[in-house]
Amino acid sequence: MKSALEKNLRRAKRMRTKLKKVSGGKPRLSVFRSSKNISVQIIDDVAGVTLASASTLEEAFKKGSDKDAAVAVGKLIATRAAEKGVKQVVFDRGSYLFHGRVKALADAAREGGLEF
Repeated sequence: MKSALEKNLRRAKRMRTKLKKVSGGKPRLSVFRSSKNISVQIIDDVAGVTLASASTLEEAFKKGSDKDAAVAVGKLIATRAAEKGVKQVVFDRGSYLFHGRVKALADAAREGGLEF
């Protein structure tokens, strides 16, 4: 029987494989969610570099486990992406469901100007 960690890793790898087929060279917006914080990175897989990142662990955020903080992180990553000239990304939710904080972050990033 497989552990929950193994299942999550397999699901995340499967998502990433599907995204590579669809991406067409666009940067990937990767989300990491823990019980207390949420962080997001825009990654250029072709060059292997992180273009921009935002997290609730930054000084601007004091609380990090609710949807309001996820919305703030989504807006911040959209602003930082615009500074780097990135407008279109592929959303990589990893092994997380598109619900709750992950959905709130994605909606805020779209409102901030990112297209995915």
